[in-house]
Amino acid sequence: MKVLRTTGRDAKRAEALIAKLENRRNSIDERAVLVARRIIDAVRRGGDAALRRHATRLDGISQQSRLRISEDEMQQAWREAPSAFRLAVQIAAKNIRGFAQWQMPKSWTFEQVPGLTVGQQVQPLESVGCYVPGGRYPLPSTMLMTVTPAQVAGVKRVVVVSPKPAPETLAVAGFLGITEFYRVGGAQAVAALAYGTEGIARVDKIVGPGNAYVTAAKKLVSFDCTIDMLAGPTEIVVTSEKGDPAGIASDLVAQAEHDPVALAVFITANSALASRVIAEANRRAATNPIARESIKDNGIIFVTETVSEAQTLTNRLAPEHLTVDEESDLAWVTNAGSVFVGHYSAQPLGDYISGPNHTLPTGGLARVRGGLSVLDFLKLITVQKYDRKAVKQLGPSAIALAEAEGLHGHVEAIRVRGANG
Repeated sequence: MKVLRTTGRDAKRAEALIAKLENRRNSIDERAVLVARRIIDAVRRGGDAALRRHATRLDGISQQSRLRISEDEMQQAWREAPSAFRLAVQIAAKNIRGFAQWQMPKSWTFEQVPGLTVGQQVQPLESVGCYVPGGRYPLPSTMLMTVTPAQVAGVKRVVVVSPKPAPETLAVAGFLGITEFYRVGGAQAVAALAYGTEGIARVDKIVGPGNAYVTAAKKLVSFDCTIDMLAGPTEIVVTSEKGDPAGIASDLVAQAEHDPVALAVFITANSALASRVIAEANRRAATNPIARESIKDNGIIFVTETVSEAQTLTNRLAPEHLTVDEESDLAWVTNAGSVFVGHYSAQPLGDYISGPNHTLPTGGLARVRGGLSVLDFLKLITVQKYDRKAVKQLGPSAIALAEAEGLHGHVEAIRVRGANG
């Protein structure tokens, strides 16, 4: 890990790096965009035949394999899963479902003025596609995190796609009662979800993380099919003045092992703590090749002059995952995907079992949105109902605004209801 002080000789280098990190975006590999565009165009034109061709070439499935996974196969995977894994899935699912239920907004109405009732109706999307990665590590936890809030929202059709799904992923699908699961991934899966093929009906929204080609494909289809967000490499920031070096370092290494380009940052005004954390992080990453590469290339410790500066810097970086010392720190946190409070709140607990979603904004997107939630699977429909008395009261003001805009049809539509404007 590199250590930079924000004052003294390091100040200019530190500020340049901070500015670069502050303005980072989930960059899309242009090569991946070109490849994804060709695949999407092919699937749109060729349907199932093109989807299978790319799945055979890129996902490694045989020509004879069925793309759609049967419910029996999923249920069998669940029955055959180890009991400890089954128990863990049940506990995680209960917590994730409970959290999503607390997030659910409500339909409501109220009387704006006498005779005018306004409100909102909460309705689920009709269909969603959940992308579950199947690359370096199988991620059955992503199945839980994407499917469960969709089910809580009341989405009628939940479709899952995953390249070469691991037995654990199939088992979770069986536990969740998934009925539509396809053994495809990459840009070809995104194209099938967005535009449909003979065998896969299109969906209203695509959620879930993926590799560079999946991310590029989601960006390319996003004007035709809604997406959740563009996911970049995982990020962790720990901002602490009195934390345990072993705990801080272990969280940095845990997130770093996801990807060689993961970002791991420690921010503190305590220079002694910084020295202990760097030693712990290097030691813990030594036997973890991916984390070692990530920590070496992208691990950063910023030593600030004051605690207030450390807090300001944290919000500037808008991290995906953030760990702070204690609950009172939440008062200054304005930009973060998910916040972990105190020594015992290991970030991997949030990856699996706490309840809040682990599909989180990266690349500074935490400035404008939070993680995936039940809200991503809902739409809010506003409602308004007038009686004659309310039209007489509010109509003249509406007519005045319509006349100011020169929209005479609007004026007449209000006036014909009995308004005198």
